[in-house]
Formats: sequence, C-alpha cells, structure tokens
Amino acid sequence: MSRPHVTLKIATSMDGRIALSNGVSQWITGSESRARVHEMRAAHDAVLVGVGTVLADDPLLTARTVPPPERQPVRIVADSSLRTPEHARLLTSQGLGRVILASAVEAKGYPQEAMGDTPEIWTVPGADGKVSPQHLLDRCTVEGLQKIFLEGGGKLAASFIRMGLVDTIEWFRAPILIGGDGLAAVAALGLTEMQDASRWRVVKAQAIAGDVLTTYAKA
Repeated sequence: MSRPHVTLKIATSMDGRIALSNGVSQWITGSESRARVHEMRAAHDAVLVGVGTVLADDPLLTARTVPPPERQPVRIVADSSLRTPEHARLLTSQGLGRVILASAVEAKGYPQEAMGDTPEIWTVPGADGKVSPQHLLDRCTVEGLQKIFLEGGGKLAASFIRMGLVDTIEWFRAPILIGGDGLAAVAALGLTEMQDASRWRVVKAQAIAGDVLTTYAKA
C-alpha cells in the first residue's frame, strides 16, 4: 500500500511568521481563510498537529463547516512524551470523533483513569526519541487514513519536510508583517547546501478576502 498523501497547511504573515515572539497567533488570517481551513479539514481523513500546538492553543481541530460534515476527521497529536493535558479540548470532545495521541513512549503512567473516555495511543518512536513521521504514516495506512492534513507546528512540519513526506502545501498569507522575532512557520531543517533545499511548484494562487492562498506541489 502507498503511504498517505500529506498536505501541510501554513497560515502566516507575509514574512512567514505564525505567531508573535510571545506566542500570540490569533488571528493572523481572516475569517474567510479560517472557513476555508475548516473545509480542508472536512476533506481529509485525519488532522495532525504537534503537542506544542495543543499546549499553546488548545485547539478543537474539528471541521466546523456549514452544513457540518457527515464525518469528522480523526484528530491526531504527535506527542512524543504524552504531555497532552487531560483537560485539553481535544480530549474532552471525543464524542465528536476519534482522537489519537501518537507517542514515542509506552502509555504506562499516562493519567488515563482521570479522563473518562480515553484517547487511543499509538507508540511510533523514531531513532531520535521523537515520534517517527514515517512510522506514524505507516500506522495511518494500516488504519485506512489516506489523506492527512498537517497543521503544524513548526517542528512537526520540519520533521515531515526533512523526510520528504509532504506532498502538498496550502499556504495562507495575511497582509501583515511580524518581523524576525516572530515564530517561523517551519523550524530549522539543518541545510548546509542550497541544492539540498526541497523545491516546489505553484499549482494555484488565489485571493481570499485580504489574504492569499498559494497551493504548492513538489517540483
């Protein structure tokens, strides 16, 4: 079986920042762009974020479209050491759909007893002690999840890009400038040669109210 198709969603300022230096990120893009993101979630089998996003923003990650989708995407958190708090909205809203914590450690010690409906936990470690993007996608394939919507943050996005596991990028840019002290959309890739940078081609660019959405595919 082929691996799942991975779409990376990025929402930034014109200079590629996803948040201010203090972590404030709501809202960079406009309401029309955010509505489009919900449509994109609904079109995928799973939404994937890193635990840093959960700790910073406490997202729900459901597809809140009008009308609502017939089925919510599976919500997956790459959480290497199981730091997702039991009060996270993801975990208190499991009646809305399946929630998975992808971990690099065994679930032993995770405070599941206090959670009521407990999330699924997948153990998919990599050699670096973090969640392995490849092993995570392998598990998604086994589970029948073929379209993955990766919403960040920067470290998780970088790990997928480094391994060549991103197929499409949906990049929303708002007409604002945050500056170099803002948080970058993609964390360090460790490149030393320009020829090693991943290359992309523009598939489509469109205005969404005041924002611009550019769709990229691998060159």
